[in-house]
Amino acid sequence: MTIDNDTDLAGLKVIGRIVANTLQVMRQACAPGMTTAELDAIGAAYLERHGAESAPRSVYDFPGATCISVNEEVAHGIPGPRVIAPGDLVNIDVSASKDGYFADTGASFTVAPQQALLDRLCRDGARAMQIGIAQVGAGKPLSGIGNAIGRFARQRGYTLIENLASHGVGRSLHEDPTEIATWPNRDRRRIHDGLVLTVEPFLSTGALWAETGTDGWTLTGTPPAPAVQFEHTVIATRGRAIVVTLPG
Repeated sequence: MTIDNDTDLAGLKVIGRIVANTLQVMRQACAPGMTTAELDAIGAAYLERHGAESAPRSVYDFPGATCISVNEEVAHGIPGPRVIAPGDLVNIDVSASKDGYFADTGASFTVAPQQALLDRLCRDGARAMQIGIAQVGAGKPLSGIGNAIGRFARQRGYTLIENLASHGVGRSLHEDPTEIATWPNRDRRRIHDGLVLTVEPFLSTGALWAETGTDGWTLTGTPPAPAVQFEHTVIATRGRAIVVTLPG
C-alpha cells in the first residue's frame, strides 16, 4: 500500500494503535500457569471490543486470533493447551484489520524469572528492528534494511533466520513489496514515498532457517536455538519513517 492521502493515513494509524495496544495488553497479562489459548482469548476480546478483525484468522483461517510462540517455536505458534512456565521465552504476533486497513506488530519477552542470555537477546532483537526502521525512507534501497541489521547481528554474534522476511502491508496482510530481507542481501528495489511495510527481523543465537512443524503452522528454528522477533508497521517518508504500531 502507498499512503497518498490523509484518510488512508488516519485509517492505518487507527488499526496500528489497536494491534499495538492488543500486544501490550497480552504481554501484561502473560503469567506462569496460564495457557496460550487463555492468553489468545485476551487478545481476541480486545480486538473485538475495538471493532478489529484478526488478520491471520480472516485471511489464512489460522486457528487463533494471534500467533503465540514459546521457546523452541520461532513463529506462527497456535494458541492452545500449552502452559506458560517461569523463564519461558514468548513471542506474540498481532495483526488485524479495521475498515479495510491492516497493521502487523510483534514482540518477544521472557517470563519471570528473567534469564540474562534471553534478556540480552530480546533487547538486541528490539535494537535490530530499530536499526532496520532507520533505513526506511523514500528513495532508499530495500536492501539497506537487511544489510544494516546484518551488520549489527554479526557484530553482536547473532544469526538471522533467512526465510522469514518483512513485507508490504496496508490493504491486505501481505502485499507488494514481498520478501523484504532482514538479512544481508542485494535487493535492487527501492522504497518509494508513502510505502507501507513491516520491519521484522528474527534474531537468534544460532538458528538460520525456520521449518514448519507437523501442525502445518508452527515454525521452529534450524539448527535449534533461541530466536526472537520484533515487528512494527511503518510508512516511508522523505524523512524519518512513521511507526504506526505504537500503543496509545
